[in-house]
Amino acid sequence: MILLRRYTSTGLCALGLGPSATMQTGSGKAMSLTKEEKNKLKKYNFKRFNSPKRTPNHPTKSHAVLAKEGDKIRLIRFGQQGVSGAGSNPRSEKEKARRRSFKARHAKNIARGKMSPAYWSSVTKWVFWGAMLSGELTALLRHASNT
Repeated sequence: MILLRRYTSTGLCALGLGPSATMQTGSGKAMSLTKEEKNKLKKYNFKRFNSPKRTPNHPTKSHAVLAKEGDKIRLIRFGQQGVSGAGSNPRSEKEKARRRSFKARHAKNIARGKMSPAYWSSVTKWVFWGAMLSGELTALLRHASNT
């Protein structure tokens, strides 16, 4: 079985959690969810914590995440709905300047961590994915393109 991973500033986190009552942590250890945590996931229709998803039907925000840091759990909505070219893969100098400006303008809020919308916007909409691919995923993509 091949496991794809997603980069976050805290490290590589496994994707793909099933409907079971355990959750994979960044270190690969399974942890049990409390009843309150299960209820929060169900209430907000999320499969796992700290995993952003698009919200195309929300009137103003493009993404949402059920953020968990320690014992604190918070629903965070972020990103302007309908904005195209947010800068996830900047090619032109103008796009690169937009990305630099966003990072500079929100640096203090991004540094606040997982409980801040700026952090999630930074890692979801403004991260340069080309530089973030892990060696495992790069090898998988090379293998897929060769076959």
